Amino acid sequence: MRSVRRYIPALFLLAGCASIWNARSQDAVPLDAPLTSIFPAMPGYTVENQRLSEDERRVAGMTDYIARVYRRDSVPAFTILVSYYERQTQGKTIHSPRNCLPGAGWEVLTAGTQVVKVDGVDRMLNRYVLKNGAATAVAFYWYQGRGRIVANEYAVKWNLLRDAAFAGHTEEALARVVVPVAEPLNSADQAEKQRLISDAGAMGADISARLIREVTRVLPKAS
Repeated sequence: MRSVRRYIPALFLLAGCASIWNARSQDAVPLDAPLTSIFPAMPGYTVENQRLSEDERRVAGMTDYIARVYRRDSVPAFTILVSYYERQTQGKTIHSPRNCLPGAGWEVLTAGTQVVKVDGVDRMLNRYVLKNGAATAVAFYWYQGRGRIVANEYAVKWNLLRDAAFAGHTEEALARVVVPVAEPLNSADQAEKQRLISDAGAMGADISARLIREVTRVLPKAS
């Protein structure tokens, strides 16, 4: 009983934030630079822009997005997705890839986090190993905005409610990097498969660090 009492003030604060959020309109905060300026080209890669359908965009509710495939020798090397919400309101917030990926046919083999160093600062990102039929991939994703880079969905929701209630703006981006895992020459060689997953993860971490810098550049400056 005593342990439950410790959380009562936080629960009241959370309920209060939610109540204020419901009653308060949020300021729409535009980007400082267009998303299209993120990685428009990369040496050694050809770039293909992808388009979401109108239904997909309506359901996701983002203000703007970029989705790109980077190919090397015509083979997909990695993809990026950045979706931006200039404001979030009840019922119109960022959808977690944790929920969306299984709906797109991906099976989550492992789910966890990984620290990625960006300009000397450790950043915690979500790291998933995924499978869809014969394809395997390593995915990194995180939430970025209002001066924060966050992996934990519960922390994201808490920050959203608090900033909506007390700051009056909720702009935020979801960023995702997916790296396909090469097929081992011998499908039964588990050591080789793990090495290829590790290689894909290392590439994903490197691309994620670069993408964090680019997203920071285009996002509105934290106030």
